[in-house]
Amino acid sequence: MGDYNTDEAQRILGYTFKEIEILRRSMRHASVAESRLESNERLEFLGDAILGMVVCERIFELFPHLLEGEMTKIKSLAVSRSTCAEIAIEIGLDKLIVVGKGMRTHKALPQSLAAAILESVIAALYIDGGMLAVRAFLHPLIDPAIVAAEESGHQHNFKSMLQQHAQQSLGVAPSYRILDEKGPDHAKAFRIAVDIKGQEFEANWGQSKKEAEQQAARAALETLGLIETNTDGHSIVTED
Repeated sequence: MGDYNTDEAQRILGYTFKEIEILRRSMRHASVAESRLESNERLEFLGDAILGMVVCERIFELFPHLLEGEMTKIKSLAVSRSTCAEIAIEIGLDKLIVVGKGMRTHKALPQSLAAAILESVIAALYIDGGMLAVRAFLHPLIDPAIVAAEESGHQHNFKSMLQQHAQQSLGVAPSYRILDEKGPDHAKAFRIAVDIKGQEFEANWGQSKKEAEQQAARAALETLGLIETNTDGHSIVTED
């Protein structure tokens, strides 16, 4: 059935399996399995659901100001096949897929296989070690993907909008003040308010200075009547 580098897989996953066969199955493509039931396809199905749950959980924790609509958009990017493939390739999981000889004649395997092995090893981790093992593996990998998805343009660039308005209407640039901060150095949150020509607007918390400044700018724009937030959590530029 091919060579299974389970030692390298366990090193990448940061976890030692009690039942090593479940790890082998997660690495086994249908092209080398005795039957499709012996391949990693069923594990891929389970892992996809587990990944989605963990990503939703992290979005919920990282962005307490977002409503359902915005969270759904972030999730769709963070669990996409391309994101899963990028993560698998980054940590070297794609090199551990056991496939038939014919598939290895290609210089590069299809990206979909890299995404599939990430999902199947997630399921193997869950079966052998539970959600603690899954979260320990996934959090460092998916948090950057989630933050990048949130910052990728699914909401307006509130700071840019506010700066343009302030400079055109008042001839000044907004200034941002840190009012409070909390948490350890590696995961510090900030409370920031924006000031325009002596008028201070509602302060907002964020998981980074950038996020807090964006939310402070959003609050100022709402107060100024330049945007409004609809029931789906999306910010809409008003006619004014």
